[in-house]
Amino acid sequence: MPARSLWQGSISFGLVNIPVKLYSATNNKEYVFNQLCQNGHRIRYKKWCPEEEREVPFSEIKKGYEIEKDNYIVFEKEELNKVKLRTTHSIDIKEFIEYKELDPILIDNSYYVAIDPKKGNEKAYALLVKILNENNLVAIGKVVLKDRENVIALRPYQRGLVMHVLNYLDDMKPVDEIPEMGNTKAKLDPQEISLGKILVQKYRSKEFDIGDYSDTYVQELRKLIEAKSKGRKFVSSAPKVAKPTKDLLEALKASIETKRK
Repeated sequence: MPARSLWQGSISFGLVNIPVKLYSATNNKEYVFNQLCQNGHRIRYKKWCPEEEREVPFSEIKKGYEIEKDNYIVFEKEELNKVKLRTTHSIDIKEFIEYKELDPILIDNSYYVAIDPKKGNEKAYALLVKILNENNLVAIGKVVLKDRENVIALRPYQRGLVMHVLNYLDDMKPVDEIPEMGNTKAKLDPQEISLGKILVQKYRSKEFDIGDYSDTYVQELRKLIEAKSKGRKFVSSAPKVAKPTKDLLEALKASIETKRK
């Protein structure tokens, strides 16, 4: 089945306009489990008011923002519509930065950006891809998706462009909220450092290929579902995880020896 576009609009910078379509860059998860009762019936959920002890129909449901415990400001749909952004249908490029300046932690979601063949301007699309590629640049801009104004990054990917939706700084949890992160007074022995470097070199690769990796859990889950559907016994073939040792020096030596073998 051909992919369906999720959004249609254009990329714009200066007076250049490139009609494009967005496609999801990832597939949906393969297996979704439903919750069942002990007799195998699917569980249904109701909109329930515990104070009035009754089910609330959708027509009566309003949105509320909690300002303190159990104290809400109630909003009508018309009030919220007033602050909705006008859909621009445009990816507005604001600046260009070096690729190394884009911190991966900011990336929230990814989309393929394809030229809209019905509206054309393939030359402008090809030009943007070429300039970004040859200069190792990323385009930073804004676009409205699902009533939210998003900061995005455009970068060349294989035959075209990929768009990353970025988190705002306010969306990121400050590292200071994780007191254990980096809070260590451990002193490293020179031998531990030396063996650590050797072990890392053992795992070094000249080129990263994501195709070398697969989801072992999904593979095992697929086998489990197939076995259970056919009434067969399931035997896991997943590799067993070795027990770690608390002695760093011994762990490094054993790891190097295992990798050598």
